[in-house]
Amino acid sequence: MSLIAPTANPLLEQALLSKLHRSELAQGSLGELEAVAVRLGLLQHSLKPRFREPQLVIFAADHGLAVDGIHAPAGRQTEDLVQQVLAGAQPLSVFARQQGLALSVVDCGVAIQLPAHERLIQRKIAHGTRNARVGNAMSLEQAHAAIRAGMEIGDTLRGNLLACAGLGVGSHESAALVLAQLTGTPVRELAISGPEMNPELVAHLMIVVQGAQGRHRGVSDAVEVLAAFGGFETAVMVGAMLVAASKRHLVMVDGIAACAALMVASRIAESATDYCVFCRSQTHQGLDRALSLFQASALLELGLDTLDGTGACLSWPLVNSAAALLSELGDDEGQSQPAGIDPPVIRSLYDPNSPTVPGLP
Repeated sequence: MSLIAPTANPLLEQALLSKLHRSELAQGSLGELEAVAVRLGLLQHSLKPRFREPQLVIFAADHGLAVDGIHAPAGRQTEDLVQQVLAGAQPLSVFARQQGLALSVVDCGVAIQLPAHERLIQRKIAHGTRNARVGNAMSLEQAHAAIRAGMEIGDTLRGNLLACAGLGVGSHESAALVLAQLTGTPVRELAISGPEMNPELVAHLMIVVQGAQGRHRGVSDAVEVLAAFGGFETAVMVGAMLVAASKRHLVMVDGIAACAALMVASRIAESATDYCVFCRSQTHQGLDRALSLFQASALLELGLDTLDGTGACLSWPLVNSAAALLSELGDDEGQSQPAGIDPPVIRSLYDPNSPTVPGLP
């Protein structure tokens, strides 16, 4: 039995399309919004999809690759970025508040001990991963613990929408390595930001990421790949995404770390991708390649170059509007499901009494 039920349902899809086309004003004029609306109806298994208490969760961690000269833009450290997000000093904080998204930051493995904050969730697996060029970024036990921590977070979050993004120095490079290893994509296509990147920085970056690849050349299992190249934030996101999908919640995937998490989640439960839409907060060309691995495009292309999660904030009104097309359009007299289609059984993957992660050895 699949850990996560696929959303495919031809009868329900036809009912959703018929509802959208019932209005002559709507027929043929909704463009991509129609596809989003149908996707929402399928994943909620309803003719009237609705969202409640949407959550934006930023997963933060440090990476051992940083000791090899991988730096954040403007030299900002992970802990500084986390505290700016929590203090409302980043655009994503402003947009989340404006759009009614409940913002939380998860400390998955920041190198220092962060001060307590009402919106900070402490799930530190370790004080940063190890250097993937030297050995595994994390142990398999740590990878499993991180996934399980994410499952717990996903199970306790309120609402039925989870927007995910990663944050941390070295996060992009770690995620690029995970995606490259799992899909056979040249790591250069995922790691390089664009043709304007300084050639000396490109050369150094390729020495770092290709050195890490060489160290773990024979690894193929998804969780072993995750452990090899690291990203406590990516591993915790895997668990959160799996639980959200198992509860038929929408997952908004923002950034390459979130794409890496989804790729690992889809290797554990293939249908996890059915519950996702994609967003972007950066013009980084590696993200173009990451999105292409899912045959997806971002909901909005705004030319942003800021912290991941910002694009999800700005895309949320579009998603909510697509749901409103179905929930507030038509004359179905309040019916939420068409006749003859039974509602699915919804059960969270997370079991607080089980020490193991479903689908993993």
